[in-house]
Amino acid sequence: MKRTITRLFDTRGQAESAVRELEAMGVDSDDISIVASDRGEVRGEERSFLDKDADGDGRSDAAEGAGKGATTGGLIGGGAGLLAGLGMLAIPGLGPVVAAGWLASTAVGAVVGAAAGGATGGLLGALKDAGVDDDDAHVYAEGVRRGGSLVAARVDEDDAMRVEQVFGRFNGSDAASRGPLYRQDGWNGRFDATDAAI
Repeated sequence: MKRTITRLFDTRGQAESAVRELEAMGVDSDDISIVASDRGEVRGEERSFLDKDADGDGRSDAAEGAGKGATTGGLIGGGAGLLAGLGMLAIPGLGPVVAAGWLASTAVGAVVGAAAGGATGGLLGALKDAGVDDDDAHVYAEGVRRGGSLVAARVDEDDAMRVEQVFGRFNGSDAASRGPLYRQDGWNGRFDATDAAI
């Protein structure tokens, strides 16, 4: 049985490094997701995903990824690895995000389902659908709203400790450590999709 392990990173670079290491250790790209605010500036992060132009053609890599298919299926990285499939999405309460993987696909579907049935949609709904505890899901959604990068991996229980070690090496924060920091800033513990990004 697979378990979802989720961590919040302050910088895009930390999140990308964690994703690359997970793939290098054999975690399938289809079982990894990244959702990151396009603001990219959290505690000194110099460039957002939207500014990245690795091929030097003058267009952001995220925009190119979106142009190649930022549909639900197009968000999966395919054979080139998860990060090659980054695309832009708009998620309620978060605004534009750069995302790839199953969690992003679920967030898009959760938005549609929430609109139709009144359920919780967006990233919060996708996290809950993935088995993330309700309180933890609120912290992670708030973290992305504040400019962070969220990485989630679905892994067998036998691999869970190794995944947690990778996340730790790149300073990934769990909800238990990040939630109290947000509460010190006056956050009420519930993600509110109507709040503007701070």
